[in-house]
Amino acid sequence: MTLSVEPSDTTTISLTDAVPSPADAPAVRWGILGAGGIAAAFARAVTQDTASTVVAVGSRDEAKARTFADEHLGDDAAQAHVHDSYEALVADPDVDVVYVATPHSHHRDHALLAIGAGKHVLVEKAFTQSAAEADEVLAAAKAQGVLVMEAMWTRFLPHVAAIHEIIARGDIGRVVTVVADHGQYFDVPPEHRLVNPELAGGALLDLGVYPVSFAHDILGAPSSVTAVGQLTETGVDGQVSIVFDYESGQQALLHTTLWSATPTTASISGTEGRIEIDGAFYTPTTFRVTRRDGTTRSYSTPQVQGLAFEAAEVARLVSEGKTESDRMSWQGTLDVMNALDEIRRQVGVVYPGEERGV
Repeated sequence: MTLSVEPSDTTTISLTDAVPSPADAPAVRWGILGAGGIAAAFARAVTQDTASTVVAVGSRDEAKARTFADEHLGDDAAQAHVHDSYEALVADPDVDVVYVATPHSHHRDHALLAIGAGKHVLVEKAFTQSAAEADEVLAAAKAQGVLVMEAMWTRFLPHVAAIHEIIARGDIGRVVTVVADHGQYFDVPPEHRLVNPELAGGALLDLGVYPVSFAHDILGAPSSVTAVGQLTETGVDGQVSIVFDYESGQQALLHTTLWSATPTTASISGTEGRIEIDGAFYTPTTFRVTRRDGTTRSYSTPQVQGLAFEAAEVARLVSEGKTESDRMSWQGTLDVMNALDEIRRQVGVVYPGEERGV
C-alpha cells in the first residue's frame, strides 16, 4: 500500500485499497468453539465477506449450537456440523481452524484442546487471563507446529495499516504520545461474565485490551506501567486509568471502564503533527492527520465487517504454512498479556486460583 498524498491535500482519502480485500484470501474451513455474541459476529463476517466457510459449531448445549448455526451461518447452516461438546468440535476432520470464543477464563484450556487435536487456532482477545497461560498455549502450538493467533482484529484493519504508513513516512514526526480510551456502560448481574471473577471478568480484559494493544502496536512494550482503578462489588476492575512510559520519553495514556459509554477515540501526537481517530477507534473508522502548519487530511474506511480482516489473515497464514502473524506476533501477545498482568497487580484484581499479584 502506498498513500501518495501531497501535504496540502485537504480532501477525504478513501482507504478501500489500504489492505487486501478479505474476499481475496484463500478459503479455510472454520469450526467455532462457543456460541455467544462475538462468535455470532465472527461467523457472519466469515460467511458474508470471505471465501471461507464455517463448517462446524461446538457448544455444551446442542440445541444452542443448532440455533446458532441456523441464525448466523447463512447458506452454510444446512451443511454445518453441530457438536454438543468442544471435544467433538476439535476432533471434526472437516475443521481446519478453530475459533475460540468462550470467556477469558477458558481460553487456555480450549486453545490447548484444539492444539492437541492438531488444529490451527484463533483465540479471542484477551488471549488468556494471564501471561503464564499465554506461555503455555504458545509453547504447545510451537511443539505441535500449528498456527495460533490472538484475535485482536484492530491490527488488520485498513485505517490502522494507513496510520502505520503515515507514521513511517514521517508525516507527524517523532511520535510523542498515544491516547486511547474504551468504555461501555453495562448494568449486569454479578454472575455475568463481565463482572464474574470466575470467568476472568472486568473492564480490562474485555474492553481495556483494545487501548493497551493499540499502544503496544504503535510504541511497543513499555518500560514501566502505572495504573489506578476502582473495583466492582465482585472484586474485578470496573474502571482503570493507565500510563505506559518508555525509555525513549514516549508515553501512552489509556483508559477503560464498564460504567460509562466513553468516546472510544484515540490519538497519536508527534513533533510535526497528530493523528485523531474517530470512535470507535478499534473498528473500521475515519481519522484525520493535522500537521503543525494547520494542514489537515481526512481518511475514510469503507463500511465492512472488521472481523473479516483477521479471518482473512489466518486463512493467508494457513495457506502459506506459517504459524504466527507478523502483525499480531506471539511476542506481541505476550507483551500485551504481561502489561495486563501488571495493571491487574497494581489495581488489585486476582482471579480464583491465582496467587496474589498474578
